[in-house]
Amino acid sequence: MSSDPWGRVDETGTVYVRTADGEKVVGSWQAGTPEEALAYFERKYEGLVVEIGLLERRVKTTDLSAKDAQAAIDHLRQQVDEHHAVGDLEALAKRLSALVETVDKRREERKVQRAKQHDEARTAKETLVTEAEELAQSEQWRSAGERLRALVDTWKGLPRLDRKSDDELWHRFSHARSAFSKRRKAHFASLDAQREDARKIKERLVAEAESLSGSTDWGVTAARYRDLMAEWKAAGRAQRDAEDDLWNRFRGAQDVFFAARSGVFAERDAEQAENLTLKEELATEAEKLVPVTDLKAARAAFRSLNERWEAVGHVPRDARPKVEGRMHAVERAIQESEENEWRRTNPEARARAAGLTGQLQAAVDKLRGQVDAARAAGNNAKADKLAKELEGRQALLDQALKGLEEFGG
Repeated sequence: MSSDPWGRVDETGTVYVRTADGEKVVGSWQAGTPEEALAYFERKYEGLVVEIGLLERRVKTTDLSAKDAQAAIDHLRQQVDEHHAVGDLEALAKRLSALVETVDKRREERKVQRAKQHDEARTAKETLVTEAEELAQSEQWRSAGERLRALVDTWKGLPRLDRKSDDELWHRFSHARSAFSKRRKAHFASLDAQREDARKIKERLVAEAESLSGSTDWGVTAARYRDLMAEWKAAGRAQRDAEDDLWNRFRGAQDVFFAARSGVFAERDAEQAENLTLKEELATEAEKLVPVTDLKAARAAFRSLNERWEAVGHVPRDARPKVEGRMHAVERAIQESEENEWRRTNPEARARAAGLTGQLQAAVDKLRGQVDAARAAGNNAKADKLAKELEGRQALLDQALKGLEEFGG
């Protein structure tokens, strides 16, 4: 018979392990000496020690699920309970019990974490829904549409909630997007309809203007042309291509009539010369509005001057382009100030300008480094070629920086 502190082998070859509840049969050994029997079952015990140690590390250092961890613990506990090893089985049982407590704690922590994530995801989705419902009422069709598309991408990146909550919030979110799309579609359909109506009206006005272009009833026809112009302005704009073509025909018909009238009534040259003087005075007064320092005041002043201009009447045909060009130059300056003000207050244009400037600056820096490297390597031909490209990029950068300054820095 052979024994050690945790087990023994009797004369029949039966192997026992000592536990707090007394000796338990481990198994029977007939293949060798009692010492070999004890060594075999001690190795099985060491194997259990290793497995438990590995499981402890997995539980502490990996994202092993509580379910899988509990299954592994149950499997090891069964082996310990079956007493098929010689060693301190009670110590192993205690380690497994402690591991159960760790897994239970981990399970509870994950439950709390999932609940927190669920609440955060719900709050985030409710925020998205609220913003989408606000955007659904917007008439900023482009920016609101882009923002709604961005909200969809954000939504896709959030975790799912329980099906009922997720479906309810998605229904509201989707309904808001649909409502916006429907309103936008209706708006542009209405706009298209208005432009089509304007096109039909202006085609009628053009037809009448062209029919009147050969008239010699100077006073009545000129008055009718003024009425046609008022109707033209009241009709609104047609589609861009149609608008430009119709306007050229409309203005051309008027030009034919008034040119003929000017030829017949040469005595009105003096009157037209006086008109020219008046319009030159108005142009001079208008030019004082440039450079524009007070946009609102400049617009109002120019509108008043333009009304007086329209009331003056015709000027000699050969002088008209120059004097009208002076007024148009002032008008363009005011329009440019309006556009600059719009761009300055437009965050999308500012962001694009800043992005372009950053890209150009990076390209300039890269080219400058390549030029220096080529010079250092003695490759002057390549350096000269890169320097020319650098010069072009630098000019673009300077222009972009100047544009960015218009936004206030």
